[in-house]
Amino acid sequence: MHTPDWVAQGQPHIWLPYAQMKTVTPPLPVVRSHGSRLELADGRSLIDGVASWWTACHGYNHPHIAQAVRAQLDAMPHVMFGGLTHEPALTLARRLAGLLGPGLDRVFYTDSGSVAVEVAMKMAVQFWLNQGERGRSRFLAFRGGYHGDTFGTMAVCDPEDGMHSLYRGMLAEHDIVDLPRDDASYAALDHYLQARAPQLAGILVEPLVQGAGGMLLHEPDVLRRLRKLADRHGLLLIFDEIFTGFGRTGTLFAFEQAGIKPDIITLSKALTGGTLPLAATVASNRVFDAFWSDNPAHALMHGPTFMGNALACAAANASLDLFESEPRLAQAQALSVALAAGLEPCRELPWVRDVRVLGAIGVVELDNIIDREALKRRLVDAGVWVRPFGNVVYLTPALTIDGDDLATLIRAVVAVLRQQRP
Repeated sequence: MHTPDWVAQGQPHIWLPYAQMKTVTPPLPVVRSHGSRLELADGRSLIDGVASWWTACHGYNHPHIAQAVRAQLDAMPHVMFGGLTHEPALTLARRLAGLLGPGLDRVFYTDSGSVAVEVAMKMAVQFWLNQGERGRSRFLAFRGGYHGDTFGTMAVCDPEDGMHSLYRGMLAEHDIVDLPRDDASYAALDHYLQARAPQLAGILVEPLVQGAGGMLLHEPDVLRRLRKLADRHGLLLIFDEIFTGFGRTGTLFAFEQAGIKPDIITLSKALTGGTLPLAATVASNRVFDAFWSDNPAHALMHGPTFMGNALACAAANASLDLFESEPRLAQAQALSVALAAGLEPCRELPWVRDVRVLGAIGVVELDNIIDREALKRRLVDAGVWVRPFGNVVYLTPALTIDGDDLATLIRAVVAVLRQQRP
């Protein structure tokens, strides 16, 4: 296969994510995208089964988002958010608050999911400090959880099965426990919090799906239990919806399925429809009021350089337009049905541990994956881009994926997993 000059010249200078650079398979050069397709430099076309890490919810190159970004680029690509503001950011904040509903009212912008969670944690700790309560510097988080790769967020990921164990001695210590899935575990966690609550600032959880920790699902009742525990023990409840937000679980936000709300929520990934980096940490007025003061020390001292980037906010507003004007949630429900039916044959394979589907998320959990790079190559040879991790092969395609492409994608995964043990 022909390798473009820009690959040969640039590859010796790049450091790839989540990869051992000495042995990793060279990345595939992509020259254009459209719909659910990635066009490679060698002429091959791949169906993207993971929507570029779950971001491209409307597919690639949606004309409405592209036009909004072009118009904003002509008017103003960016101004600092310290002392200045602009229409796209304020309009987006108003719209997000409206979609989240009463009780989640104040939007703080960042440019990545990890930083959005860092800001949520800072808000929670300072919420108590501003009211004169010291010593609440820890969080209750959960095994199987993943919240980011920065030092603050690494500390609230799963310490045993996560990817950050090398840094254990450098990370802050938090309380990492099992999710309360039944009456017994709920009672045990309630008892645990009776002693631990005075040291905790809040509870942090990914609602319905623990994504990068293994695509682990839990019922909405788990969230209702956590809301009760947070209220009973006087803790803030933080929902990390960076993966689950914007239709991925079948509702616009995962927490809607539980009928409760958090005190703080984090959003990113699909926020701009997969076009530009943007994240938001949205807090309740109760949280915000603890910072509303004549005391300068009570201000939240955080401000990313590209906070509230005008281009990204314009893209996010255009993405929200599409959720209003096109049937994204109905498409997510249709995807759920197709993924459940299409992946079901994988249950027959002796090396498959589980098949599970929630909304537009389909997961095949294996006993193990012996050679992940070889598995990815076989999937590419079948015409699809799927990036397995841990012991799972998962599909999170664009909500707009064409029916024929979806069928091809599912058939390819099933066929590759049937061919030989991964």
